[in-house]
Amino acid sequence: MEASDMVKLTINGKGVEVPEGTTVIEAYKMLKEDIAHYCWHPGLSVAGVCRLCMVEIEGQSKPQVACNTLVQEGMVVRNDSEMIQKTVRWGLDFHLINHPLDCPICDQAGECGLQEQYMKFGQYDPEMSQPKVKKRKVVDLGERVVLDSERCILCSRCVRFTDEVSKTHELGIFQRGDRSQVGTVGDRPLNNKYSLNTVDICPVGALTSKDFRFRQRVWYLKNKKSICTGCSTGCNTSVYYNEEGVFRVKPQWNEKVNGHWMCDDGRDLYKLVNRDVRLVKAQVSYGEGWKEESPLVALKQISQELREQIQDCGASSVAVVLTGQNTTEEYTDFVSQLKAQGVENFFHWINNEKTFDDFDELLIRGDKNPNTKGLLQTLEKAGVESDWKTFDHQVGKSIQFVIVVGPEHQNVYPELEEMVNRVTRAKKVVWLSPHAVEALAPEMAKTVVIPMKTAIEKSGSFINHQGLKQNFGKVVTLVPEAFTLQDIAAYFQGAETGFNKGQAESEMPSLKRNYFSSKRGSL
Repeated sequence: MEASDMVKLTINGKGVEVPEGTTVIEAYKMLKEDIAHYCWHPGLSVAGVCRLCMVEIEGQSKPQVACNTLVQEGMVVRNDSEMIQKTVRWGLDFHLINHPLDCPICDQAGECGLQEQYMKFGQYDPEMSQPKVKKRKVVDLGERVVLDSERCILCSRCVRFTDEVSKTHELGIFQRGDRSQVGTVGDRPLNNKYSLNTVDICPVGALTSKDFRFRQRVWYLKNKKSICTGCSTGCNTSVYYNEEGVFRVKPQWNEKVNGHWMCDDGRDLYKLVNRDVRLVKAQVSYGEGWKEESPLVALKQISQELREQIQDCGASSVAVVLTGQNTTEEYTDFVSQLKAQGVENFFHWINNEKTFDDFDELLIRGDKNPNTKGLLQTLEKAGVESDWKTFDHQVGKSIQFVIVVGPEHQNVYPELEEMVNRVTRAKKVVWLSPHAVEALAPEMAKTVVIPMKTAIEKSGSFINHQGLKQNFGKVVTLVPEAFTLQDIAAYFQGAETGFNKGQAESEMPSLKRNYFSSKRGSL
């Protein structure tokens, strides 16, 4: 950006240079200066209804709202003067006139904008003698969202989201004065595919998620950044977890990928990673039903059988079926290791082929895999061509040893049963999966299912549909006994991995901690 496109101004005595067209509140955020606000959100239009972001501008006789005022060259702005502080306290007093005193039982407690703003900018002595206006509580807005009208401060963020972002127009503000409240238009439920974003942007506890509601207090949760594995968009996320497992996923800002938002289906994927729904032991069948076995023992046995298969029948008798749900680094190590042993039969399992290239106007893609492009790039570099006609013709004939990698999310693979029927024509099937594969019948001879780690349990990179490579780190280990594809590749090579059960388990101490205790400030 050229120097002529920049504007210099002073905020609370500090000089700052910002792009032309920036609003005063955005300039405050760039300078990391505190400013009160509710209704303003960087991903929505300006409403200017909360009247809390008041500032004093030199040369102007009255305070102005920072969210709807553009910066100008030489502007001198303050929000730390006694007049502005008093104005903000009056504004907070107004917002709290009818707000219920139910903080101890509110699901938003611990991450409530109203609590935070009051401690920063409020702390006034209330002067209201009249009783609070009572409004509706526990209002069912749809499949996922609950409204407590008494807590609502009418910032209109949720209404603007359904009008401007999801463009589904379910919400509006009805009635007048202190009787005004958010509701659904024509009783149409809030059931769009992005509805939980309204919970994220609600600055109080008015909108809450049915799924997360009352399950955990937020101060008992840690969070780390990750990538959503629900489709090829690759939304950036924050994963919230503690010693008991993962409890929710929220979007993380990324201007190039998902902005401030993510879809509801992507949030639900955390339900597939916790230990109680995972494969913990290897499942082994010799035609007489499933038997549980140590994953390490089963993997060593498979590694030995693979070497014997290649030695006795040749590498052409081995085939690998790959899904686009693992990291690029895993594909690279796994494919290169098997190619080093002479294996050339690699096949890309494409799910939902008819809708694979579909997409909606916001974020959801028809390709329900986070790393299809990473897989295709790996196969191209390895000089591999995936020809399903060859596989269909040769499996059970020249191909007798099949390794299936994934998928991590079986629910988006409607062809799962069809694939099981294909691969089980071979004499030996090794399925690598975080979950049990229900379509695999235990009477199928020589079938082994090895427990694998999910995306939040490993580090690596995904390449999304745009070709953008995104690196991510491990969030937490939930099933220490499970493997990554890199672990599998190392065993196939005859090497031990860095797998350390004791170290992994130590990440999940038995007693729940209050993780906010280290963040506490002074009152």
